[in-house]
This record gives sequence, C-alpha cells and structure tokens, in this order.
Amino acid sequence: MNVDVVIIGGSFAGLTATMQLVRARKKVVVIDANSPRNRFAEASHGIFCLDGKTPAEIRATALTQLRVYPTFELIEDSANAIEATGDGFKATTERGHSLTAKRVILAMGITDKLPEIPGVQERWGKTVIHCPYCHGYELSDRALGVLATSEMSFHQAAMIPDWGATTLFTQGQFKPEGETLKHLLTRGVTLEHSPIVEVLGKGIEVEAVKLADGRTVSIQGLYVGPRITLTSPLIEQLKLEIEETPLGPIVKVNGMKESSLKGVYVAGDLSNPMQNGTFAIASGTMAGVAVHRSLIFDE
Repeated sequence: MNVDVVIIGGSFAGLTATMQLVRARKKVVVIDANSPRNRFAEASHGIFCLDGKTPAEIRATALTQLRVYPTFELIEDSANAIEATGDGFKATTERGHSLTAKRVILAMGITDKLPEIPGVQERWGKTVIHCPYCHGYELSDRALGVLATSEMSFHQAAMIPDWGATTLFTQGQFKPEGETLKHLLTRGVTLEHSPIVEVLGKGIEVEAVKLADGRTVSIQGLYVGPRITLTSPLIEQLKLEIEETPLGPIVKVNGMKESSLKGVYVAGDLSNPMQNGTFAIASGTMAGVAVHRSLIFDE
C-alpha cells in the first residue's frame, strides 16, 4: 500500500497528527496495537475539555471523528520493521502488512520502568502516580509520599505539599543538601531515609509503606518518577539520534519535531522531555503540520 504518511502509534500524539494531515487531504495510515502508556490510568485529567475522560474514551472519540475523512485508515497491529528507501520509507507489521510512505511519524510512546517494590505495579496510575497535574487533585488532602528515583524527585517533592502533607523517601540514595534541602524543609516536606520495601493497602488503595528498618509510615498516595525506556526496535533500525533526560532517553528532534533522519518526525512522549496528555497533543499537532509543510516545500 502506498500512502503519503504512515503514523506509528495511535494515542494522543499520533491521532492528533493524523487529524492535521487528513484535513489537509493526505492519505494517512495509522499503525497501532492499542497498548498506550496511559492505559493504567482510570481517567485523564488536566486536558482542556476532556477532564475526567478515560484514555480509551478519548481514543474512541478521536477514531470516530477521523473515520469521517476518506483518506484515513487504521491498521490495528504492531510495526516491527521500517527502513528508508530511495524516495521514502517502507514499514511492515507483525501480521504482514507492508506500506510505503513519503513521510513517517513515530508516536508509539515509551515504557515506564517502575521500582521493583511490591505493591507499586498494581497501583500504578491510580494511587501510585507520577504527575500531580494529571492525577494529584484526586489524591488531595491526605498524607502523600514521594519515592526518590533520581535527584529530580527533589523537585517533585517540593511541589506535592500543594496537594497534601508530604514525606520524601530518599531510599537512602538521593539525599538533598544545601539550598535544595532548605527549600524542601521550608515547604514542610518530611525526609525519611530508610528505604521503602513494600507498599501496603487493600486493593488499589495505599494505606502505608513498610520501611527497611521494620517501621511503617502511614500515607494514602505515593508519587514515583519512573525511569523511561525506549523499547521499539524502529528507533535503532532508523538509527535516530537520542538525547538523555533526567528520567531517561528520548528521541532528539528539532523545533518542527523532525528527527535526525530527514522525513522521520517524532511526536508525544517519545520526543518530549516534559510528558503529559496536553504536551502529547501539542507535539502531535506540530508534527502533523510540519509533515504537511514538508510535503509541499521539500518535495
């Protein structure tokens, strides 16, 4: 199948980019296995006009609107190979679909690597969270913890008192000093250096954390800044340039969301150093518009 643009990844960023392009009457195929990073969240918050909608609802609404446009097609599959050709790109999927396109937008997201602490994974996206703007309001006015995973956790811990009394669990590894420590104490943050070894509670609720020294500390919500990893083989196949952020690697792009390989654009968490639904939507808009402009001016 020959198309103008193939978009790999069909969540907030990928579908937003698609909307710009099908409205520009370009033939677009989205390849998506429907396994987004946000699937663990019960609701999406802080997104203009979509506050409280589930990620699945938002995706379904977007697809309904996109299917109005005759140049849109969705392939529910995983892209497993991609290569640059003389005049574009060729992508193939696990189920044997083969597409050639003039441009590619990668929007398949990233993978969160959570601390291997019992009780964290099953509460992820509910009462163990990473973003106060996305989920913090729902955990307001309760005892909250921040589990340090890097020095960026100091910044996170300084923010969280706006939602509730906060304890920073340094895990015995990340200990604030100097002005950083002074700022945390001024904000009313309590420091605990004995590592968390288990998150306790019934169901998805957090009731306390168990520490390595045998004590338990009562909290009702836990913030974790996970390490992010790039798991898709497509990035390496295209030999895209990577840049490091405090939480892990992302694909390096310019201001128009184009990667180090001409014709390949990257949107969403895969290229955003700051990550939430709104930023993903904004970067998808930029990628879609930039791809359309490149088809006009760079051909």
